[in-house]
Amino acid sequence: MERGGAMPGIGRPEDTTLQERSGVVGRAAGDMAGREDGGAGRGSARESVRESTQGSGGVPGRREVLGVAGVAVCGVALAACGTGDAKSRPTLKGQVIAKTADVPVGGGKLLGDLKLVVTQPQQGVYKAFSAACTHKGCTVSTPKDNVITCACHGSEFAADSGAPKKGPATAPLTAIEVKVEGDGIVVA
Repeated sequence: MERGGAMPGIGRPEDTTLQERSGVVGRAAGDMAGREDGGAGRGSARESVRESTQGSGGVPGRREVLGVAGVAVCGVALAACGTGDAKSRPTLKGQVIAKTADVPVGGGKLLGDLKLVVTQPQQGVYKAFSAACTHKGCTVSTPKDNVITCACHGSEFAADSGAPKKGPATAPLTAIEVKVEGDGIVVA
C-alpha cells in the first residue's frame, strides 16, 4: 500500500464508522502478520492505522474536529458568564426601599421582593442586609428583639451588624449601605 494513500474500500475517515475502521485495522494487521519480512511490517501497520484514523492528505480526523468544536463551545459559554451580568441587574442605589415608620426599633421589615431585610437596632439607626441566610440561602424572617432568624435551620444574626449569633451559619449577612432621606430609607 502506498504511503499517504487511502485504504481500499475507505472514503474519507469522517464518513466511516468505528466498526468499519476496526475491520480495516484488523485486515491491515492480518496482512502485516502474514509477511515474511521478520516483523518489519509492524511499523507499517501502525502507520496504516494512524492514517486511517487521522485522515488522508492532512485533513483533520473526527476527534480533532470535535476537540476544536468543544473548546470553542466552552470558550463561548465562559465568555457569556461574564458579559455585563452585574450591569444588567437593576441597581437599588438611590432608591427608597422602605419608610422609616414601617421599621420598628429593635425590629425590622423583610422586603421579600428585594430580598432584603431592614432593621432599626437603635432609635434612628437603620441597617439593611441581604435576606439570604449564609448557611443554605433560605430567606430570613422579620427581625424581632434585635435578632434576624432563619426559619429553615435556626441561624440567628445580630440586627445591628448581620453577624452570626447562633449557627449553623458562620458567616455574616451581606450588609447593604443605607441612609435616611426625609421619611425614606434609601440605598446609599
